[in-house]
Amino acid sequence: MAKLTLDDLRKMREQKQKAMEMREGSNKDVQVIVGMGTCGIAAGAKDTFAALVDTLTEKGLTNVLIRQTGCMGMCSSEPTVEVIAAGMPAIIYGNVDAATAKEIVEKHIIGKELVDSKICDRPSIDIIKNA
Repeated sequence: MAKLTLDDLRKMREQKQKAMEMREGSNKDVQVIVGMGTCGIAAGAKDTFAALVDTLTEKGLTNVLIRQTGCMGMCSSEPTVEVIAAGMPAIIYGNVDAATAKEIVEKHIIGKELVDSKICDRPSIDIIKNA
């Protein structure tokens, strides 16, 4: 492995700082929550999380809070991703691989359009409010 220069280290620090800013809650109007329980991790949730972070960074989106949670109780649909965006219903997507993660960012978060083929559930809080 080649030795890292000071510039290389600075670039790495800047990239990691941007990724960490996505986990801070201030000035965010969209939340993306990835199920990272044992079942989610076994199904590939770490790759899904990384794909979401990479796509959000690539698109320059700074209004999105990304975080992880434990098991959402839908083990057969893991990896699961919940998206909460202003003016849209909260949605849980299931079987989210890296390609689907990118699609969620492009369609749901940027385009304000649901990814119908991957909708798994709506959180119960929405059902209670609408009842």
